Amino acid sequence: MTGLLIVNEFLASGKFNEIHSWLLEAAKKNGIPMELKTNAQLLIDISSGHKEKLADFILFWDKDVKLAAYLEMLGYPVFNSARAIEICDDKALTHLTLMNTVIPMPRTIIAPKTFDNIGYTNYEFLEKTAKRLGFPMVMKECFGSFGQQVYLVHNMEDCIEQMKRIGSKPVLFQQFVQSSFGRDLRLQVVGGKVIAGMYRYSENGDFRANLSIGGRMLPYEPTPRQTELAIRCCDIIGLDFAGVDLLYGEEEEPMVCEVNSNAHFKNIFDCTGVNAAEAIMEHIIRRLQS
Repeated sequence: MTGLLIVNEFLASGKFNEIHSWLLEAAKKNGIPMELKTNAQLLIDISSGHKEKLADFILFWDKDVKLAAYLEMLGYPVFNSARAIEICDDKALTHLTLMNTVIPMPRTIIAPKTFDNIGYTNYEFLEKTAKRLGFPMVMKECFGSFGQQVYLVHNMEDCIEQMKRIGSKPVLFQQFVQSSFGRDLRLQVVGGKVIAGMYRYSENGDFRANLSIGGRMLPYEPTPRQTELAIRCCDIIGLDFAGVDLLYGEEEEPMVCEVNSNAHFKNIFDCTGVNAAEAIMEHIIRRLQS
């Protein structure tokens, strides 16, 4: 059995490279030769397809969903699937996918689509959004990572100014969950099981608890309800592995915040000692041998 690890050509920073090396080491530990290639090295050639066999499976550690879909069309088992990565990459699509389920989430309103050469010519929809969600209100760019594109707005003037800064990018609005101010959970799910839990909290007054913006972490043993919710999200989206972020409701009940198909697992290893790379590789082997 051979594997191919696909990563992004243009994210060659230390924290990404470290994750890639852990995945390669996990494959080696399981006796699987696995080669690393970037999405720029594997071009999508629709006219002819790819005749040469690349590997027995693809571990797709990127968000280039068109390339993932192309490889699936060529017959390769791809982990995670192109559709699952696409759903997680777009926060609006994540909430739409989970909408008609029993998954609890903050009330969410998706901004109407506009175009780069037009932008938003009026902000009447913001008035309707504010009446439904109230202030303060969370604004999220639909494509973003590490909490960097998430904002808390306190009034209509603040809301309009933030929209002007965001421009024509896709955005959504959410009811602010005050009971989860500066704290949340990250549960690492692999193969239908929660393998590790991490409690994240902020001590700097930020409503976000992301570690990349100053949050702290503690190992955490999730409750049965939290565990069930994280696993259910992955089942609905079709994920083999993911990092599921949960908020705390008014009565401490869990609510889904985000689902990450390519969650960075270095922090959860530092926090819990659980190596998600090894769990992911073992899961892939089980899937292929079943």
